[in-house]
Amino acid sequence: MSEILQKTIPYDPLAEVPLPGISPLDWADWLIVDEAYGGQMARREALLEGQRDAVYALDESGFEAACELLDKIVAQVLARDDYVREGDVVTCPDGRQVVLDRASPLVTAARLVQEDLCLLDKRGDEHVLVGAVLCFPASWMLAEKYMRPLVGIHEPVADYTDNIAKRVQRLFDGVRADRPLWRFNALWYHDPELFQPRSAFEPRRIGAGSGDGPYLRSEKQSILRLPESGAVVFSIHTFVLKREDVAGA
Repeated sequence: MSEILQKTIPYDPLAEVPLPGISPLDWADWLIVDEAYGGQMARREALLEGQRDAVYALDESGFEAACELLDKIVAQVLARDDYVREGDVVTCPDGRQVVLDRASPLVTAARLVQEDLCLLDKRGDEHVLVGAVLCFPASWMLAEKYMRPLVGIHEPVADYTDNIAKRVQRLFDGVRADRPLWRFNALWYHDPELFQPRSAFEPRRIGAGSGDGPYLRSEKQSILRLPESGAVVFSIHTFVLKREDVAGA
């Protein structure tokens, strides 16, 4: 279990910011490789192997955008010293070798980085979730959100009012390819498990995000536009820290 936990977090997760809490993101800070990389990637591989239908979906309409995202991620990680490419094989910081399989672009991209990856495409007036690798959900299920628009994705989040929904949709409409954005959330959990799906129709499990647990779970959520397809990427880097490792807790 300790292998999936971080000791530090590169922002103050307890800072109070009004929703939707969006800030500009430096491209260099988009993808993070931290001390939990090996443990979290092992958990991701196990989920992709054993529960793929629960953590992966891609509509054929999102295939080209997924290929574009894979290319962007490969370029980004190869700028680091801890990824090495030889032909179509990338050796990752934990020693795993990932074949660059363009027939399965979204899964290939997700096997390179800690971030969960969601692809959204504009359909009418709203962005729709056309693909995702979601191995570390915090109390939601990919099957219930796949091919749904932003408002549907956020049901039944209590703080997601009509006003905030409109602001978020404007945000997705306006995000520029050269100016990514980010936000974060934070909740206390009793269970440090990364894979915590929950149906919107089920009551919240006692201890999950209840405010008094021994683990802080914080998601660094990045929003970026792919320049060629115009699709929006919503990526999620999950931090889980013991309470004693959280400054100010």
